[in-house]
Amino acid sequence: MDDKLQTISCDRHSETLCAVVCRHLVNSNGHPLGFVENSSEPDDLQGWCYACEYFFQQQDEMTEEFKRFCDIAVVCINCYADIKAKHSLSALFGANA
Repeated sequence: MDDKLQTISCDRHSETLCAVVCRHLVNSNGHPLGFVENSSEPDDLQGWCYACEYFFQQQDEMTEEFKRFCDIAVVCINCYADIKAKHSLSALFGANA
């Protein structure tokens, strides 16, 4: 992200900093899809599901086809944390993962 952190108005968490995730994670209402964090910068929260990670590895870069597949959604940092917890390895395989 740039020097000025971006904010979003969230219905659940009011005005907070924003993050991005793939649309699969946002629209999932069933089983965990896995979660891959894509930035080592603490103020640049980005994540996508295992299907997006596989697609990205097959493309070997962030192609237009990958961007369409991933269909990035902007969420607040609190929703990002909730999504990450729901789709993480511990959610997939139990708390001991």
